[in-house]
Amino acid sequence: MKVALIGVGQAGGKVTERLAGFDAEMGFGAVQGALAINSAQADLQSLSIETQLIGQDRVNGHGVGGDNELGAEVMQSDIQEVINALDGHVTSRAEAIWVVAGLGGGTGSGGAPALVHELQRVYDVPIYALGILPGQNEGSLYQANAGRSLKTVVREADSTLLIDNDAWHEQGESVEGAFDTINDKIAQRVGLLFASGEAIEGVGESVVDSSEVINTLRQGGISVLGYASAVAAEDSAENINTVMSVSRQALLTGTSLPDATTAEAALLVVAGEPDRIPRKGVEKSRRWLEDETGSMQVRGGDFPLGSERLAALVLLGGAERSDRIGDFLERAKQAQTEQDEPETDPAEAFADDRLENLF
Repeated sequence: MKVALIGVGQAGGKVTERLAGFDAEMGFGAVQGALAINSAQADLQSLSIETQLIGQDRVNGHGVGGDNELGAEVMQSDIQEVINALDGHVTSRAEAIWVVAGLGGGTGSGGAPALVHELQRVYDVPIYALGILPGQNEGSLYQANAGRSLKTVVREADSTLLIDNDAWHEQGESVEGAFDTINDKIAQRVGLLFASGEAIEGVGESVVDSSEVINTLRQGGISVLGYASAVAAEDSAENINTVMSVSRQALLTGTSLPDATTAEAALLVVAGEPDRIPRKGVEKSRRWLEDETGSMQVRGGDFPLGSERLAALVLLGGAERSDRIGDFLERAKQAQTEQDEPETDPAEAFADDRLENLF
């Protein structure tokens, strides 16, 4: 799947950089161009990909301070400069454009939906969003931002692939270390999804191509990505149970949005050396996925890859009925309520007749 990547905000820029780096390191050639956009100059300086500063006349390169309404405004006001900066990144070979953003920050949560809206007007390829939800401990401002941003970007994008920060977080890590781990996992998993159909070694019996990814995402709404891998035997006949096992793990314990198992459409990609991939195992796993997701649109195939492991990648399209989404939206609603509550004047507490004087 030939893609152009646009990272918006701090998290979006970092993930876009990792995705482009993973694709280059693996030699897949799926990423045709990558651009990072931010209103904070400092966040752009550390990136190795091309960057674009927005909102300089409003915030002077200092960011929007978590204000996603301001983030949307600076994106809208500088949208022509952004479209011009995309020249050379969105080539004629690009089959889709992905806008990548953390949905809790100011520039990402506000700017990403505004950018997706404009890209839909300018380009005739699918415009997808890769949105990263804040963890439960990241504060009410981030929850409220993400709730508003998610509601908007799902409406604007052809599909929104959600990554829950709590899903791939490893216990015991520092905050900075956790974000690095999550970004690496996003790069590996989403990078493999992009690379489907861009195989560099071998020829599978039933190779997945980009049209199957696009058709799975055609359901719109929210999409989810699952992943799991295991060491494989050299004889494919010995790997039937291995493929079944990693496929189950990918859906039941390895998704980017935990507990999201019901979907309108699904795609199963089994990656590994072609001689190690059992056809019977792939087909059994695909049928199991049909039963588990309740979807009759379950596609499946191989992704030839030089490795001693077999990996299962499960893409769900139209997965917004997940309980996890409902829980998050309720959390975001509560956070918004807290944000909207008027602050009390501390001085008024001293005039409260319900409190007795000490003397």
